[in-house]
Order: sequence, then structure tokens, then C-alpha cells
Amino acid sequence: MGLTLTEKILRDHLVDGSYEPGKEIGIRIDQTLTQDATGTMAYLQFESMGLSKIETELSVSYVDHNTVQVGFENADDHRYLQTIAEKYGIHFSRPGNGICHQVHLERFGRPGRTLLGSDSHTPTCGGLGMIAIGAGGLDVAVAMGGGAYYLTCPRVIRVNLVGKLPDWVTAKDVILKVLAELTTKGNVGSVCEYSGEGARALSVPERATITNMGAETGVTTSLFPSDEETRRFLAAQERGGQWVPLEADEGAEYHREMEIDLSDLVPLMAAPHSPGKIVPVSDLAGTPVDQVMIGSCTNSSFADLMTVAEMFRGRRLPSAISLGVAPGSRQVLMMIAENGGLSDLISFGARVLESACGFCIGNSMSPKTESVSIRTSNRNFKGRSGTASANVYLASPVVAAAAALRGEIVDPRDLGMEFPRVRMPDRFKVDDGMIVRPLPEGERAKVTIYRGPNIGAPSTNDPMPQDLRGKIAIKVDDYVTTDHIMPAGSRLKYRSNVPKYSEFVFEPLDPEFSKRAAERRDRGIANLIAAGVSYGQGSSREHAALCPMYLGVKAVIAKSIERIHAANLVNFGIVPFTFVSESDYDLLSKDDDLEIPGIREALEEGAEVVEALDRTAEERVLLKTELSQRQRDIIVAGGLLPYTVRNKS
Repeated sequence: MGLTLTEKILRDHLVDGSYEPGKEIGIRIDQTLTQDATGTMAYLQFESMGLSKIETELSVSYVDHNTVQVGFENADDHRYLQTIAEKYGIHFSRPGNGICHQVHLERFGRPGRTLLGSDSHTPTCGGLGMIAIGAGGLDVAVAMGGGAYYLTCPRVIRVNLVGKLPDWVTAKDVILKVLAELTTKGNVGSVCEYSGEGARALSVPERATITNMGAETGVTTSLFPSDEETRRFLAAQERGGQWVPLEADEGAEYHREMEIDLSDLVPLMAAPHSPGKIVPVSDLAGTPVDQVMIGSCTNSSFADLMTVAEMFRGRRLPSAISLGVAPGSRQVLMMIAENGGLSDLISFGARVLESACGFCIGNSMSPKTESVSIRTSNRNFKGRSGTASANVYLASPVVAAAAALRGEIVDPRDLGMEFPRVRMPDRFKVDDGMIVRPLPEGERAKVTIYRGPNIGAPSTNDPMPQDLRGKIAIKVDDYVTTDHIMPAGSRLKYRSNVPKYSEFVFEPLDPEFSKRAAERRDRGIANLIAAGVSYGQGSSREHAALCPMYLGVKAVIAKSIERIHAANLVNFGIVPFTFVSESDYDLLSKDDDLEIPGIREALEEGAEVVEALDRTAEERVLLKTELSQRQRDIIVAGGLLPYTVRNKS
């Protein structure tokens, strides 16, 4: 029997467990990446482990999220990150160098390697034939120290692409079609592996768009083969020597197979307020538009922006439209400047933004009240743009540009213009002047780590008690994202200050949650969370587990919990329970007194089902704990940090 590409790479990196889909395995991590919103805490945790240097082939610290410096917090944290990088042998990508995923694709990603990143869109580098996985910062800290990364051995979904993309249909429409098929739930523990003649015809940046937004399906990662197109891309980045050919074997067996005929695709959009709410652009034609934002780690490549620039050439932005364009990297910005695309964008009326995440995470360019904003990013959760009442639609660059031209949603095929064909360059402009290389080992000891007043020691949990007694501090509905749990935007500047950041837990849903939970914690009462389907989807932001832990949350009880968030809950000693019967969700209410007798013993002995007693409603509810013994031991210890320190000693 032949092997899938996923199995080949994972088997080559297997260090713990056996390759059995559905079982926990540990793999060796070759590369890591962090970004500033998650990196500060990851490096504080790395320091807490008492490690002296990184043990990976390559680790890169990026500053791309909190580049808006209002107040001292972000600037202080950036200096902390740079001195940490100098101390421990980490590459440091300075503010302005670009979005971590775009830069890593350009300068560091390698076929056949494993990459673990403290950002949920790390699978972008699957476009190069990597196993690239998003995780919480604590998992990345352990991997930097040489520890294994643990995951569920995945079921592999083959996505066979046939045919050829028609004019005005792009890679963004491919992943939107995949989202329409797979939806945003039910894919935990799976990997999407792309193949076929249609896949071979896509450029690496197009492939990266698809693997990037594959994160919205909930799969562990997505990847393409490493083929001649991969070789051309790496050669154009002056990294041709890093290419290796990689593909699945003939006869490889997959858990599921689906086929997409690219020739049949039409321009698509994700309507508010979910990346999985897919509709043809033609169905929305005529909808007035207030704002258009082009960029993000999904669609900010050289080809994306040059295509848009050609559509705008010689035209003017309608007066009622606000347009922002954010190149994905300094490389992209320099190249569109040299090719005249930047001038076309400026002449049209675009506001050219910094090469950073910016608008995607809601820390700049928030739209007006009750507006329609068309964005090329990957998430349109309610309020993520920074404006709670905004309606955000996700689309390809050409669909977004068409909306900017007309002032309304329009199928680009109806523009009456020739489709711009942008050729991939034979050579990219390589200038790594904004990447600070690691110091020689002999000089690292002299480095003093800068710690501003916003930097605090990582918070840790207490060991799990014998019996768990507490109150349901909040009950939330389906599809609660990590943005709902731990707001981004302007709140992200407090990411290094857990007590302060914890004041905003569940702020969009219940502004009084933090105060109420802290009061109960201080009285020795555990806080519990009841939730619906796909709790914790979205960002890998581990603060969505860390800050609730700080407020005394000991367990989450949900219909289902998304992969990265469930792992983060374990890492901070919070039990991720799911209902044996989803209908029992209706039995629980906010402020109910709940008791789970013998929880510690149940975890230690591997019990898969425990009984919770709702003393207020006088009900009994059965809960599942689908955890490995390693995860159970972590929770009992109070989280991954105390578990790692204990085992290290």
C-alpha cells in the first residue's frame, strides 16, 4: 500500500507513539515561528522552563500584529522580543518586514520539514509541501526547547483538483469551495492533501492561499506536493538548493476523497458572519459597499497586488468608498513599487498600509457603523473588524477590486474589462535586511533581556483537586470564537500582562464576566464554562485559555471544542469536557452549582466518562474526556508548564 504525503512526512518525524489515525503521536519539529501577539508569552514560558538555547533547525520571531504603537506597551514588547531572540539564537523579523506567514513562505519554508507556529494560519507553508501546524505558544515554547509536539494522528482527506481556473476565478474561490463542502466544523483530526492536474497548475502563492484558509475548516493542516512549481518558486527566492521533490505514492489510501473541477468554479464570497457561509458573488450583486480591504496573510502576494493594480490603472476610487491595501511583506512592497503597481494603487485612491496584519485583526481600518466591508482576509467573525455592527464579506482580490471600482458587490466577469494576467517573476527581490540574524553563541551571554513594565511572569495553575466544585460562570451558544473569549484589536497590547488582559475575558458577550469570575476565584469557588458547538474556533490565541485559567476556570463543558483551543485548555490545566448527549447542554444554566466528584482520580485512571451533578437543577450530566494519558497527567499537574518543569528535573 502506498503512503500519503502527510504520512511520509509525519513518519519521518515520529518520535513517540505509532502511526495510527485517531491516536496521539509526538513528532519532531524542525522550525518554529511566533508573532508578537502570542510570542511574548511563548518566550516568557520558554524562559520559565530554564532552557539555555533553541534546539530546532530554525526559529523565527516575527513582529506583525501589534505594529500600531499607541502607548508604550507594544514598543516595549517588541524590544523584549528582539533581545530574547539575541539571547537564545532566534531569527528576528522586525516590524515592517511583513506578515509572518508571507515572509516565512518567501524566506524560510522548506519542503518535507515540520513547522509549528503560534498562529492558526501557520498551515500557509503547506503550499511548499511542509507539515505546518498552528498551536498555542506554550506548545511552541516546548518545541523550541527540543520537545516533541503532540497531535492526533490525522485522517487524510484527498482533495483532487482537475481542470483549469477560468478567468476571474482564483485560488481564493478554490478554498471557499472547499469550505462550502467541508464546512467549519467536524474536521478536527484531519489533514487536507491536494493533488491532481489542477493542483500542479497553481503557483506556490496560490497554493498558500488555499492552505492558509484551510484553517477555517478546522483541519490540522493542509498541504500540496513539492513539485516543479515549488522548485521554480524556491529558485526565484534564491533558495533552489532547498528543494526536494515530494508527493503521495500511487495507490495511497485516504480517509476521504473529494474532487473539485476548477473549470466549473465561479467567483465566491463568504457572507457575514462566518468563513463557511459561502455564496456566489452573483447572488449578492448590487449590494452597496462602504469599504474594501486588500491584504492579510491569505491574499497579499506580489501576484495578488499586481493584479489589483492593473484593474485600477487609469481609474479613480468612488468617493463613497474607503480602500486600504496592505502588502504581505517588504519584498512584495518593494517589487510592486519597482513594477509600477504601487503608483497605480496610490493614483486610484488606495491607502497603502504597513506590511502587517493590521485590519485583519481589527487594530486598524475598522469600518463605519453598520457598514459593508469587503475583505480578502480569512475571517469575518462578528466584531473582528473592530466594529461590532459591520458586515464583513470575504472575497478574492479581484472580487474586492471589482467592488472598489463599482462601489457595490459585482461579479468581476461583468466588469467588461480584460482579465489581467500577471506572470510570476523569475526572480524575487531578495533583501533580508529587516531580519536580524542570531548572534554567535559566544556573544549571547552578554545580552541583557529588556523587560518593560507590561511584562509579567507567566501565570500557572494549581494541580487538579480531588473533587471539582464550582459554578457555571457563563453559558454561551454555538460557534464562540477565541475573539469572543479574548478580544483582539486594541486589547492585544496587554498580551504580556495577564492580570490586565484578563479583565477583558468574554467582553463581547458578557462585560461583567471577568469581575464575577475573579470574585468567585478569590472565594475559592471554581469557575466553569458551558458552551455549544465548535467552541474556541478561530485564532490560536492561547490567552483564550490562559486568561480564563487566571480567573479560576477549571473546566469547559461543550458540545464540541476546536483542536487548537482544546490543546490550549489542556496546556493550562483546564479540563475540556464534551457532553455525552448534546441535549444535556439545555439542562445547564448560568450560576448553577456543579460538582464532579473524584475528577482527579478519574483523570489519573483514564476514565473516559464522568458524572457531573448539577446541585441547582438537580440533574445528572454525563461528560466525556477524550484525552491521552499524557494530557491527563498535564491537567492533573496544573498545566504543561509545571508538568514540563517537573519532568525536566
